[in-house]
Amino acid sequence: MTENQQKISEEQWREAKLIWDFHQMRHEVRETDVAIGLGSHDLGVAAFSAELYHAGLFPTLVFTGGNSPTTAARFPRGEAVHYREHALDLGVPDSAILLEPNAGNTGQNILFSREVLVTADIAPKSVMIVSKPYMERRSYATVRKVWPEVQVICASEPLEFDKYVKSIGDEKLVVDMLVGDLQRVIEYPSLGFAIEQDVPEDVHAAYISLTDKGFTSRLLSS
Repeated sequence: MTENQQKISEEQWREAKLIWDFHQMRHEVRETDVAIGLGSHDLGVAAFSAELYHAGLFPTLVFTGGNSPTTAARFPRGEAVHYREHALDLGVPDSAILLEPNAGNTGQNILFSREVLVTADIAPKSVMIVSKPYMERRSYATVRKVWPEVQVICASEPLEFDKYVKSIGDEKLVVDMLVGDLQRVIEYPSLGFAIEQDVPEDVHAAYISLTDKGFTSRLLSS
């Protein structure tokens, strides 16, 4: 077993679970004008977006994302392109999908998707953001900052923490990602990328503890 595949301790699991729970917005899923599926390494976002489309929750679905060092090998033609293909395989009609293949971060995901919608002559009042489970809060904070006039609902594949870890297959990597997203929730408001959000003391303490223990591979470069 390599270092990046090491198992985490019971205490680290408890701390990671606190952060996982904080990242989830737990919005009530309801009908919206459009949905935006945020590209990443997790094809479950595309699958859940397709499920929500088939449930009749929105008529138009934007997939957004280019490539990153962590997704280039998995999705060589770009995150949005592979998401679209997966959704088509799951029965979403091509006419319902818009493609945004250039975004390199969450702010660009939202801004570029809005431009794609403008080009398609779609002016939504409400948007559903479909993301990885631990990215809901950062997605919400980003939309509220860069697209404040739209109503936003965050949704993700309804997986418990242990099942998500098993689906990824690498405990340390998942904790690294949880910690990295929380760092962005904390630091992005001062950079103008997201709205400010209160972080509970126990969640912040878990964040500090896990960074001190070396769960740092997804932290921002200093």
